[in-house]
Amino acid sequence: MRPVYWLVAATEKIDPGSIGLSSPQKDANQALDSILTTVYAWAGVICIIVIIIAGYYYTNSSGDPAGVNRAKQAIVGSVAGLVIIIMAFAVTQFALGRIG
Repeated sequence: MRPVYWLVAATEKIDPGSIGLSSPQKDANQALDSILTTVYAWAGVICIIVIIIAGYYYTNSSGDPAGVNRAKQAIVGSVAGLVIIIMAFAVTQFALGRIG
């Protein structure tokens, strides 16, 4: 397993080789891939949480049409968001695979 280096602040230019990085272009793609994967993961988690909360609202609406409608809209919006996140992930993985 490769050690993880945290760069907090630098007062001068850092040589990528000195911190275990080899090619700046390849490492930039890896960094972008890592950042985007993290963003997609958090967005997916948020969508799942919204679906759970909307399900709670749906079950506790007691047949109130406004509450049921609000919960259904939240569920549809979250599922649409998940689909968009998955498509964005696939597109960026394809693009980064072609570039790198």
